[in-house]
Amino acid sequence: MAQNSEKTLKVAQQAFEYFTQGLATGEWQAFFDMLTDDFTFWFPMGKFHGLNVGKERAKEFFEYVSESFNSGLKLTSLDHVTSNETTVVFEFRDEGLLLGQPYKNRVAVAFDVRGDKICGYREYFGSDGKSY
Repeated sequence: MAQNSEKTLKVAQQAFEYFTQGLATGEWQAFFDMLTDDFTFWFPMGKFHGLNVGKERAKEFFEYVSESFNSGLKLTSLDHVTSNETTVVFEFRDEGLLLGQPYKNRVAVAFDVRGDKICGYREYFGSDGKSY
């Protein structure tokens, strides 16, 4: 069991590195390459609200994120990483310009791992603007 958990963590950490590069630069290909074809993701609001299915839908979503944060979204701290045999959760803070307006937030993303790929993603965020 411990070996599975270690492998899951290693795969997710690599995907998270590609994910943060994508947020910062808009270059997502390395992250997309780590997604399964049946990848699913859940997002809490907007036009991608709820459950979304498929790698193509994921590409649309992450490209939309890069358009919204066209100067990049920078991870300012990684606060916690929690993992088990199948899922790794990264809690972090980020900042950038959202449609030209200053943006800061606290975010948690969960990566579900199958083999050496990411098969699922869930994002949760929110801040009262004071507890960043």
